[in-house]
Amino acid sequence: MQHVLIIVNDAPYGSEKLFNALRLAIQLNEQDYSPAKVSIFLLSDAVTAVLPNQKPAEGYNIQQMLEIVIAQKTQVKFCSSCMYARGLTDLKVVEGCEMATMDDLAQWVLVADKTISF
Repeated sequence: MQHVLIIVNDAPYGSEKLFNALRLAIQLNEQDYSPAKVSIFLLSDAVTAVLPNQKPAEGYNIQQMLEIVIAQKTQVKFCSSCMYARGLTDLKVVEGCEMATMDDLAQWVLVADKTISF
């Protein structure tokens, strides 16, 4: 089984990069003929995606998509220093998302068969 690491840097609703990264993760998890272990690491403004109860005006809902990939056994980690920089460390996060460090990301990069950055 190959390990696919997806790294996202953009805000959840500032562009469609996180939306497309999550769409890809969902599809990778649904592949029958070539299963993959999928991991997602959120950096920069992408860390705001882990804040629960966001109410987008229309279109897609990032929290629901995160909950789908987590239910599919995807590990979702987000950068602790990015959260500290934004003053978000004391807030609740979507269940199943884990605060992590650049060391955690470096370890994932080293073991991943493929790394995709959005």
